[in-house]
Amino acid sequence: MALDPEQLARQNIDAMLAASGWAVQHKGAVNLSAQRGVAVEEMSFKTGEPDYTLFVDGKALGTLEAKPEGHTLAGVEEQSAKYVAGVPFGIPYWHSPLPFCYESTGKETFFTNRLDPEPRGRRVFSFHRPETLLEWVQQEKQLAQKLREFPPLIITNLWLAQIKAITNLETSFAEGLLRALIQMATGSGKTFMP
Repeated sequence: MALDPEQLARQNIDAMLAASGWAVQHKGAVNLSAQRGVAVEEMSFKTGEPDYTLFVDGKALGTLEAKPEGHTLAGVEEQSAKYVAGVPFGIPYWHSPLPFCYESTGKETFFTNRLDPEPRGRRVFSFHRPETLLEWVQQEKQLAQKLREFPPLIITNLWLAQIKAITNLETSFAEGLLRALIQMATGSGKTFMP
């Protein structure tokens, strides 16, 4: 019997989750202590039923929405945002609303850290390991916030071109730009850019 496109996607997603340290379980047979990271299929939330709910050390911290290969993931982010706001009563969680959302076809995967100052989906190669997400949820500030709060630049012994380049780079980090490039002439001080 041939699998439909979403079942094929879930097979790939299950394999990716397992490779990243997650145990995949159905909601009818949940054992949150089976492994550090557990992905429970089809849990019922107040706001719907995410395809997977992610638990680390027995507490929920995210969801994963599965779609068939070829499905555009851009609009699925809104669906994920709806789920994380409606954690069922009695379910232990690390943070409310749940901070981490994935959308995946098994070939393409997007990740959103809702603890960021301006959350947005980013393409990732696979799922993060459970201990990585646990470390992030326990941090006082996320990387995106830290990149907005650099200490003052110590300009002693820096050339004007270096000061300008470093300041522009810090501004690009603070604005959350995805790419930054320092381009300077030969001999202008690129090698020593603290």
